[in-house]
Amino acid sequence: MAGKSKFIFVTGGVLSSLGKGLASASIGALLECRGLTISLVKLDPYINVDPGTMNPFQHGEVFVTDDGAETDLDLGHYERFVNVRLGRDNNFTTGKIYDSVISKERRGDYLGGTVQVIPHITDEIKASIWQAAKGADIVIVEIGGTIGDIESLPFLEAIRQFKFDAGKDNVLYIHLTYIPYIAAAGELKTKPTQHSVKELRSIGIQPDILMCRTDRYLSPDIKAKVALFCNVSQDAVVTAKDVDCIYECPLVFNKEGLDSKVLELLNIWTGSPRLEQWENMVDRYKSPSKRVTIAVVGKYTDLTESYKSLNEALYHGGIANEARVELEFIDSGTLTPDNCARALGGVQGILVPGGFGSRGVEGKICAIGYARKQGIPYFGICLGMQLAVVEFARNVAGIEKAHSSEFDSETPAPVIYLMKEWFDERTQTLQQRDVNSEKGGTMRLGAYPCRLAKDSLAYQAYSTEEISERHRHRYEFNLDYKQPLEENGLVFSGFSPKGDLVEIVELKDHPWFLGCQFHPEFKSRPMAAHPLFSRFIAAALGYLPDSQ
Repeated sequence: MAGKSKFIFVTGGVLSSLGKGLASASIGALLECRGLTISLVKLDPYINVDPGTMNPFQHGEVFVTDDGAETDLDLGHYERFVNVRLGRDNNFTTGKIYDSVISKERRGDYLGGTVQVIPHITDEIKASIWQAAKGADIVIVEIGGTIGDIESLPFLEAIRQFKFDAGKDNVLYIHLTYIPYIAAAGELKTKPTQHSVKELRSIGIQPDILMCRTDRYLSPDIKAKVALFCNVSQDAVVTAKDVDCIYECPLVFNKEGLDSKVLELLNIWTGSPRLEQWENMVDRYKSPSKRVTIAVVGKYTDLTESYKSLNEALYHGGIANEARVELEFIDSGTLTPDNCARALGGVQGILVPGGFGSRGVEGKICAIGYARKQGIPYFGICLGMQLAVVEFARNVAGIEKAHSSEFDSETPAPVIYLMKEWFDERTQTLQQRDVNSEKGGTMRLGAYPCRLAKDSLAYQAYSTEEISERHRHRYEFNLDYKQPLEENGLVFSGFSPKGDLVEIVELKDHPWFLGCQFHPEFKSRPMAAHPLFSRFIAAALGYLPDSQ
C-alpha cells in the first residue's frame, strides 16, 4: 500500500437509524481480520460542538474516549468491533468545524478573504479526515444523517471533493439504504433505494457499493434490479440483513462478499479473513447454557440507546460466563420503599448507572438499600456509586441527612460534593474548577489512573494494583466522611494515586456489592468483557431470588 491511506465513506438514505455505525464498525472488523490497520471517523451534522450537553433521550449516550472527548455513541460501536482506541480526532460536528473556521478567521489566518462554505468549511472537513488517517491503511468515515438533509450538505460536498484529492483508486463510497417488505403486496420494494441513490448522484457522488437494510436475504433478481437502476454491479449490492445479535453483522457481510468487494475496488490484496474468534463469540451469545436477569434502575429507561455501552457491557459479561443476560429497565422515578421489593423481587442483580439531575434519585437509593439488605449482587457506576455512599451513610452509619450537594446544596452532611480543585494525574498539575461555569469544562473527563487495595473485589477482578479507567462526572466523595463510614463497614478499595479521590467502594459482608466512580462500560469488548462486568454477572448467576 506504499504507506498511503485509503478511504471508505459511508452514507445513509431513506430514513435514519438504519445502522450506519454498526455497518462501518463491521466493515472495519472484517478488514482488520485481514490484517489491515483501521481508523474510523464520525462526521455529525448537528451544530452542537459535541454531544456532551445533549439529552440522552434525543441523542443516546455520550461515549467518552481516553483523551477526554465526549463523542457520538457510534464511536462506542467502533471501539467494540475494532481494536483501536479513538479520541477527539475521530468525531467532528458541524459546530466543531465552524468553531475552528471562525477561530481562524478571527486570528486573521484567511488574510482578510471572504470566508465561505466552499472552500473554507469543506477544506476544514477534509483536513479533519486527513488528521485521523495517520498510520492507518484504511479510514472508514461515517456521515451522520441521511441524504437530502440540508445539514449534511457541506460534509457530502467535502467527501465528493475528497476523491480528487486522494485519488480515485483510494476512495470508495458505500451507501446504506432501505428495502422494505410490504406484507400486503407480499414483496420487497426497491423504489426507496432508487430514490435515495438518485439524490446522492444529484450531488455528484456515485456509490460503489450499496448495502440494503432488510429483514431477509435479497434474491438475485432483486439485486439485479437494484444494480440496474442504481448503476452498480450486481455483486456490489449487499444484503444488510436484520440479525438477532449485532456481533453477527461482520459474519453476514462476509457471507455476502462485502469485504472481498471492498478490497477489489480499492485494489488491495490480503489473505483470507480470520473470523474464528467472531464465530465462536457469536455462538456463545446465541447458545447460552444459563440465563440471568439484571435490573437496570435509571431514569432513561424508555430508550435503550441512552445506555448503549452499558447494555453491551452487560451482554459481554454474559458471553464471558456463557449466560444470556436479560435486562429489566426500571424507572427509578416509580420506586418507593413500599413497592421496591415487588419491583425488584425477581432479579438476580441490580445495577444503577451514571446520570445527571435529581429526578428518580430517591428511587435509586431505595433500590440500592434493597440490594444491600437482601444480599443481591449490586453494581453502581458513577452516580450509582455516589448514591450507594449516600444510602450507606443514611441507613447504616446513622447520618440521617446525608446527601450529595448536587441534589441538595443545603445538606448538612454532603458525603458527595463538588471539589473546587483536584490534582490532574495526566498533566501533573493542580486543576481549579469554576463551580459557576457553563455545563462544559467542569467535569473530570477521560482516562485516569487508580490504585486498588489487594484484599478487595476490585483486585480480584482486575488481578493488578494499577488500572486506568474513563471518567465523566463533576462530583466526588467527600473525604471528611471516610473514617465514620469505614468504621461502619464501608470499604474504600480504589483511590487516585495521590489518595485524594475515591474511585471504588465495596461492602465486606455481602455476596458482591461494588460501586465505581468511573465508567467501565466504555472499555468492555464482546471478546474481552470488562472484568467488573464479568464478575458482576458471575455473582448474579450465583444468586437465587427464590431463596429469600
